[in-house]
Amino acid sequence: TMALMNNFTTVLGRALSGTFYPVLQQAVGFGSAFEGWTTREEEVVYQVLIPLTPPLGHTFHLERDTDQQRSGRNFRVRVELECRCPRDHQGVNMLCFQHHPDVVRRRTRQPNLLDTLCTGSYLDVKKIVQWFRALVRASWQRLPQSRSWHLVLLPSKRSCNLRLTNGQGSFQVKVLFGVQRHTSDIFISSRHRGAHTPSIMWPETYAVAETKFFRHMARRVPQDSSHLKCLQLLAGVLVQKDFSIHSIKTIIMHLLNTIPVSQWHRRHFLLQLSDTLEQLRLSLEEKHLEHFIVGNQRLPEEIRLPPDIRRAKPPNLFHGLAQDPAAHSQAMQAYLDL
Repeated sequence: TMALMNNFTTVLGRALSGTFYPVLQQAVGFGSAFEGWTTREEEVVYQVLIPLTPPLGHTFHLERDTDQQRSGRNFRVRVELECRCPRDHQGVNMLCFQHHPDVVRRRTRQPNLLDTLCTGSYLDVKKIVQWFRALVRASWQRLPQSRSWHLVLLPSKRSCNLRLTNGQGSFQVKVLFGVQRHTSDIFISSRHRGAHTPSIMWPETYAVAETKFFRHMARRVPQDSSHLKCLQLLAGVLVQKDFSIHSIKTIIMHLLNTIPVSQWHRRHFLLQLSDTLEQLRLSLEEKHLEHFIVGNQRLPEEIRLPPDIRRAKPPNLFHGLAQDPAAHSQAMQAYLDL
């Protein structure tokens, strides 16, 4: 899957050379398929995030959304044309994107990013998805995978979803787009948040940092560790109960970060399963489950966080249960049904 995505970004990078479209960086895999706990009943979905960086003559500025009615941390990406004039002679360079955009447009015969993939001054998720889908459709035959796989583009507004099939089976690739925060493992991404996510809104995502944590733990736990089996089993059960799989994942990440790694041997599997369910029960009763990434002072050093994320108070993932008694009762019943 990563070879496929790297081939895509290489081919598309060549096609985009000399244009003022976003620069596609190397794709980053995240989620259950890359962490090793995908439930076996479903078609495997590989989730990847392609970081975007500004093209020549443009800059990205992240603006935090201050609307308290929206859940989570959300951003907008303001695109500005860059000044390329000498410091003390503003406007003298006729190829300056900021001062002479029409001249640059005429001489390069290329529109700038504000003309193409923005709404107003802000990067538009839906326009980027449509642009990338067109690039994939046009470049697929140039990839070596096209000789043995059949590609279908699935409908989606905030991601580019691909299904690949051959005689032996099929899998999906869900491509999200993001902008990296500083040089950290935190991105703002094109994933949706709620039914009516505005097209210029980019929710903050911690999924890449979570996958990095699982890779870190894979190097430390015993070779026959039970943590992925535990997560896979509970995820397979909970998906049928309409329960948040991410809450179970969060609990297991907290346990991995506190229980000595030697206790994750396969022979302790039932004990770890019991610990996870007991922690879920306590969290549901208290209507409180702390976010694993935001504000966690005990993360491995290799997981890089922006200063504001490291200093923040960990959000309560069960805040909605504390506000909605009916939802809390439903969640408790789903737990008892286990």
